[in-house]
Amino acid sequence: QVRLVESGGGVVQPGGSLRLSCKASGFIFNEHEMSWYRQALGKERELVARIIAGGITEYGASVQGRFTIFRDNPKNTVYLQMNSLKAEDTAVYYCKNGFGNWGQGTRVTVSS
Repeated sequence: QVRLVESGGGVVQPGGSLRLSCKASGFIFNEHEMSWYRQALGKERELVARIIAGGITEYGASVQGRFTIFRDNPKNTVYLQMNSLKAEDTAVYYCKNGFGNWGQGTRVTVSS
């Protein structure tokens, strides 16, 4: 059974940082692309960052240079390091694997 469990969300002030984690199980983690998406209230879900099995990364334009996606294959975990957070980064962040499975999401609120 595939499971994706996100953690690390919370409330942070503008300019602050957070690191999200997504622990995966039920599939061969190191063979698959992993992605982070987010969905703000009233908006469509959008791609934040993607990392393929070989380590190549891709970022959404709005987070380029501020967010970093990386993976720890022995721990079956993908991370999203978020720096210089802005109010517009407020959203529920979801992890997704190459099969199209989603986690339950973790909420990030950027507010003073």
